[in-house]
Amino acid sequence: GKRRKIWEIFIEALEKSSASIFLYIHFCNSFYICYIINLDEIIKTQRKMEMQLEFLYSKIHRATVTDANLNYVGSITIDETLLKAANIREWQKVEILDVNNGERFQTYVIKGKADSGQICLNGAAARKVQPGDKVIIVTYGQFEEKELENFKPTIIIVDENNKIIEKK
Repeated sequence: GKRRKIWEIFIEALEKSSASIFLYIHFCNSFYICYIINLDEIIKTQRKMEMQLEFLYSKIHRATVTDANLNYVGSITIDETLLKAANIREWQKVEILDVNNGERFQTYVIKGKADSGQICLNGAAARKVQPGDKVIIVTYGQFEEKELENFKPTIIIVDENNKIIEKK
């Protein structure tokens, strides 16, 4: 009875369409749920999606490491004022580039006290830097080609005390 009716509906849809059709039948709570999916439309939609390109989104340039705390669970603590200026959010993934020793590694951000100048590497990352090292903190974003026409990354340049001296 019910299966035959579903099959008849599927055959009718197939006859009316030149598209590739897929039938999915799901039995749930004494009901048959029938999905008729037009595969050609799904393929067209997927082809319309543009490739995502990864570009620099923001950067804090040549910040000075103020502390390295090995006995913390992990991350980098960054002065809240710097985070806001650089468009970096708490918990966001960042890449750290140590100018002094060439280390490059990724971690996530914890918000530090505003106007403190704090740049503290925590946990395992603390082994990769020394207080006084100059670091570049970067984030990346994924964009479609059309989004890049008017896009410019946020670049913050700081002095030796991690105070903003220029915003590009």
